[in-house]
Amino acid sequence: MSATPESPPSPSRPTVTEREARQVAEAAREQDWRKPSFAKELFLGRFRLDLIHPHPLPADEHVQRGEEFLAKLRDFCETKIDGARIERDALIPDDVITGLKELGAFGMKIDTKYGGLGLTQVYYNKALALVGSANPAVGALLSAHQSIGVPQPLKIFGTREQKETFLPRCARTDISAFLLTEPDVGSDPARLATTAVPEGDEYVLDGVKLWTTNGVVADLLVVMARVPKSEGHRGGITAFVVEAASEGVTVENRNAFMGLRGLENGVTRFHRVRVPAAHRIGEEGQGLKIALTTLNTGRLSLPAMCVGSGKWCLKIAREWSAAREQWGKPVALHEAVGSKIAFIAATTFALEAVVDLSSQMADEDRNDIRIEAALAKLYGSEMAWLMADELVQIRGGRGFETAESLRARGERAVPAEQMLRDLRINRIFEGSTEIMHLLIAREAVDAHLSVAGDLIDPEKSLGDKAKAGAGAGVFYAKWLPKLVAGPGQLPGSYGGFKHGVDLSGHLRYVERTSRKLARSTFYAMSRWQGRMETKQGFLGRIVDIGAELFAMSAACVRAELLRGRGENGREAYQLADAFCRQARVRVEELFDRLWTNTDDVDRKVVKGVLSGTYEWLEQGIIDPSDDGPWIADASPGPSERENAHRPIR
Repeated sequence: MSATPESPPSPSRPTVTEREARQVAEAAREQDWRKPSFAKELFLGRFRLDLIHPHPLPADEHVQRGEEFLAKLRDFCETKIDGARIERDALIPDDVITGLKELGAFGMKIDTKYGGLGLTQVYYNKALALVGSANPAVGALLSAHQSIGVPQPLKIFGTREQKETFLPRCARTDISAFLLTEPDVGSDPARLATTAVPEGDEYVLDGVKLWTTNGVVADLLVVMARVPKSEGHRGGITAFVVEAASEGVTVENRNAFMGLRGLENGVTRFHRVRVPAAHRIGEEGQGLKIALTTLNTGRLSLPAMCVGSGKWCLKIAREWSAAREQWGKPVALHEAVGSKIAFIAATTFALEAVVDLSSQMADEDRNDIRIEAALAKLYGSEMAWLMADELVQIRGGRGFETAESLRARGERAVPAEQMLRDLRINRIFEGSTEIMHLLIAREAVDAHLSVAGDLIDPEKSLGDKAKAGAGAGVFYAKWLPKLVAGPGQLPGSYGGFKHGVDLSGHLRYVERTSRKLARSTFYAMSRWQGRMETKQGFLGRIVDIGAELFAMSAACVRAELLRGRGENGREAYQLADAFCRQARVRVEELFDRLWTNTDDVDRKVVKGVLSGTYEWLEQGIIDPSDDGPWIADASPGPSERENAHRPIR
């Protein structure tokens, strides 16, 4: 069906207040907790070890299916994926993508009845870690397609007809992408400007989307657009499946980045693009909820690839630091280098424990893992970056040198600097660290806001506040006394985690510290009340403490699992012990910084910077930036650029 050549009048970008933006985000949240959550309980001062121990395990048939595919995938990665070529050409060769399609890698998470492999979350993540170690851009291609692209939202929210139409294509032939971000809209979707105007049994899309991972080569797109409210249409941000080859869809640019050089990420313009109403996912206004729900498990793919990065960092650190001698002995035996290697080894063990535990809980679907998945993404992206940075430091000048340069002068081509560049985006992808802090903090204080939210809401009446006060009094009268004492103060608690190396003390520490964390959160809410949401530094540290406690718990449980199965149990206990000791140091520092920090003075300096007070400090340099706009014009209308869309067949 041809598109009308005339452009619609340019709709003004939605103007929203801070409160309205928060209301949009709050409405998209999953409001209820119908299943238990280990991490949620942890933030409330309740250490529910029973929710994660004994460690859940996949069924035998899932293990067999997963291991068989991993063997095929490993052979493909070793023989077909040339990571150096992808880095050099900034392009994944078409034959690699075609080969992955034939292998079924694009349908790993799609049910077998739709032509997919039907892998569990555990084995999907293991596959991504394997592929990502061969080349992170290939891992990102597969992850964006299945974790946030068409398959996942359709799996949860799609109709039978939509699943039957699109999932077989996604499993074998078509590549999908997820389009939410716009040139002037990132983590504030209330200002979304792309529109989907109802016309009969279709919607007409107009707008521009930025950073469309897979968008350059995609066949199918999940697009978030704003439906205007009208008679018969509730309106709101809505999700659609859009054919990338539709008339009026133009890929205007293939973006280039400091890392992930093979990433097919672009800018996509929609001009009078007609989408059948049957391709709408869910109801109008459910788009953000669909996006957030998709990410509940979709976020696990990123830390899975971070696990693969940690394993590679450990391998290179071990081999290099044993071969490189300084002052008469291998550099690994010098404490300054050895401490870095110990950090990489212990952290890799813990991060794998976090991802595997969260993934298996996602497969079992007995627990609500929205916080666990978010913590895994936050913790994995931050710790993987630190591990790669430490590897570069261990390698010294060779860590800063490119693999091509090392090869050219006759040394092993180790892409350590590339690893650092490739990992950097993970602290921004799928929710930046700062946004993840706020998202997790909101979930962590949900119980408090449920009983006392009206007390700190300035728009609530005195009657509402009185009612909320009564309810809060009942809740806190029962909750606060439980934060005083617990199993963490009993020397014999968690005795089942003592086998040569004693991990029981670390679990007692987690139990005690979770109560301390809950008390600190309660004190902060009492002190700041409605201003709590502005204390982002404090909330970030609260979340980081919770992340460390979750990782400590997962590491101990994994060590006991491996011991019980006779799989390197002694060594696993050693690594868990080392990690917990390292984590405890970080936790104590974070607690100190809850109340002793520079947050207030930092805010004053920021105001001075923005007002130009310190502009004199910028003198004496040359700014190599050009004079273009900070944010590109995204006004709706026909594209004036050549279509860079490159479907792979």
